Amino acid sequence: MSSRKLTRSLIVGAAAIAVAGGSYGIVSATSSSSPAAASSSSSTSSSGFAHAPGSGGGGSGARSGPAAGGTAGTVTSLSASGFTLTTSAGQKVTIKEAPSTTYHKQASPASARAITKGDPVLVVGTTSSTTITATQITVEPAGNAYTATSATVIPFQQGTPTTAKKAGQIPADYTEGSGTIVSGTAANKATEAALAAYPGSVVDRVVKLGNGEYEVHYIGVNWPHHVFVNQDFNVIGAD
Repeated sequence: MSSRKLTRSLIVGAAAIAVAGGSYGIVSATSSSSPAAASSSSSTSSSGFAHAPGSGGGGSGARSGPAAGGTAGTVTSLSASGFTLTTSAGQKVTIKEAPSTTYHKQASPASARAITKGDPVLVVGTTSSTTITATQITVEPAGNAYTATSATVIPFQQGTPTTAKKAGQIPADYTEGSGTIVSGTAANKATEAALAAYPGSVVDRVVKLGNGEYEVHYIGVNWPHHVFVNQDFNVIGAD
């Protein structure tokens, strides 16, 4: 552990920049509000892409390669270059850290040393399948929404048919595979909102729809595959 701390200290430096907090909730007759943290902006055109391995289903969505996303879970092991975590739905994710990665412990700036085995963490960054290069890592308090076990999220199991159902409001003009992939603050906020409402998955892209709302694409669980977030970054539905 000491060598890891030294290596990461040299890479990361002293303290990270604080970010503003926020709250996100599900706007739905069947859902409840959940708190979250916060983290601007767009771009790259979309193309069809089948669900990644372990996603639990077929289908397509706007994608052209690794994209902004994130996950949350419990740290299971540490290394000099990052750590692994397990989501509340059982998905194992590799987190890679970079010189530009920032760290927070709840609302306060922190360093890489703040991350220890067993910590509940929220990670946003660039997702490629089940590997995320972290932009920001936040150590969350015990009992947080991100690492809770959700009664509505259905974990992925090999050989289990994809669950097909809808919850809340699905944008009327939504067509799977349409929209524009976004990054930066918008992607982070949409990712955090979705993970607070439906914890346990990996977000591998965020797509801005024609009506200004967002589709947050999930892999690693059997349901949901798409979480819909409005322009105020409230979750409005899922399918």
